Amino acid sequence: NWVAWQLTGERVNGKVKRSDEFVVDPDLPDDVRSEHRDYSGSRYDRGHMAPAGDMKWDERAMQESFYMSNMCPQAPNLNKGDWRVLEERCRKWAERYGTLFIACGPIVNESVNHKKIGRSNKVLVPDGFFKVVLKLGEHPSAIGFIFPNDDCNAPLESYAVPVDSVEVLTDIDFFHLLPDNQENQLEATNGFKRF
Repeated sequence: NWVAWQLTGERVNGKVKRSDEFVVDPDLPDDVRSEHRDYSGSRYDRGHMAPAGDMKWDERAMQESFYMSNMCPQAPNLNKGDWRVLEERCRKWAERYGTLFIACGPIVNESVNHKKIGRSNKVLVPDGFFKVVLKLGEHPSAIGFIFPNDDCNAPLESYAVPVDSVEVLTDIDFFHLLPDNQENQLEATNGFKRF
């Protein structure tokens, strides 16, 4: 449903090479896990939720970023375009600001009958994707992003929203460990211009 991780400037500049070996998640039972072949013949990419580029700091983290449980069916131009632009921007922000706290995942409107791909365990194609990013420190700020699962092409800022908007859409309380007053203030504002 979602993934979360910390990204730092040190991790961004790690030396582990991208593995590109997509594998089933060994911790999931056979009847709920997706396989590499489920994407064959579909028009969707295996879109990383936690990107491999954020995992260059550790061999195991890199390998696990290619677990199929970290993949969602993603429109090809989104995966290679605007979604990738945000991944790269987050790495630049981590180098500039230090530690970032990031969560992302699929958006699924449960009242809609969704397309599914695959032969084994049918993999649901999400309506879209979200990402939320938090930086603390001297000038804390948070930002949310909502992307349609489509071959879109727009400026990154056009996807930016307050984290509260993502929480309403996903029913996830993201930064609940912050003091309430700080959490409420950070999540109510679209912090794009503060990054």
